[in-house]
Amino acid sequence: MADDERNHLASSRDAGTVLTPGDLAAELSRVALSLEQEEDLQGTLDAIVGAAIGTVPGAQHASISMVKDRREVITRASTSELPRRTDNAQYDAGEGPCLDVLYHRRTVQVPQMATEQRWPRFSATASRLGAGSMLCVRLFVNGDDLGALNLLSESPHAFSQDSEDVALLFATHAAVAIVGAAKEEQLRDALVRRDTIGQAMGIVMERYGLTPKRSFAVLARLSQHRNIKLHDLARQIVQTRLLPGDQ
Repeated sequence: MADDERNHLASSRDAGTVLTPGDLAAELSRVALSLEQEEDLQGTLDAIVGAAIGTVPGAQHASISMVKDRREVITRASTSELPRRTDNAQYDAGEGPCLDVLYHRRTVQVPQMATEQRWPRFSATASRLGAGSMLCVRLFVNGDDLGALNLLSESPHAFSQDSEDVALLFATHAAVAIVGAAKEEQLRDALVRRDTIGQAMGIVMERYGLTPKRSFAVLARLSQHRNIKLHDLARQIVQTRLLPGDQ
C-alpha cells in the first residue's frame, strides 16, 4: 500500500468517529483494492495492519498473529512496537484475548487493560507496556491455519460495538486478501522449485548422458538416501554443479 493511501485511511478514521454505511462500504472497497495491489504475502499483511488503524474506530495500533498447524503463534505484521510487545506478552503468558480469538472465539474486547481479570498475567504486563484497551478479531480459520487481527489503543474504553462491527467487516476483506496472497506465494514457490529441479536434472543429464526420466530417478534416490528434500538437493547441485560425493 502506498504512503498516500495509508495517510488517507488513517486520516479518515479518528478515534470515536463512525462512518455511515455508504462511507464504510466505500472505505472497505478502497481497502480491498489496495490489498489486491500488494505483490506478496508479507506486503499484504503489512498493508492490512496499516489499513486497520485507518478503518476501525478507536484503533491506534494493530498487529496480525498467525499460527500454522496449531503450533507456535507468531506476530507476522505490526504497525509499531507496542502491539508486537503486547503479542509477545500473550505468547509468554500462554493467555490473552488474541489466543482466545485464535482458538475459541470470533471477537474479544478488553475495555480497560489495567483492571482486566480474565488473563491476569497478560493484562498486568500489557498495561505496563502502555496498552489501555484492546479488540481482537479472528481473521480466518483454514484447517489448522489460524489468524487474528489485534487492535490496540493507549486509552481505556477506546472500542465500542461499532468498532467491533467494523472490525468484523474489515477482517472478512482482509482474510480474503491473505488467502489469495498465500496461494499466489505458494504458486510462485512451486514454480521456483520446479525450475531448480529442472536445472539440476539438466546437469545430471549432461554429465552422465541420462534421459530426463533417469536423471529425475537419480535425484529422487539421492534425496531419499541422504534424507534431504528434493528441492534442497537440486538447489545444492545447481549451486555447486556437482552431485553429492562428486569431486
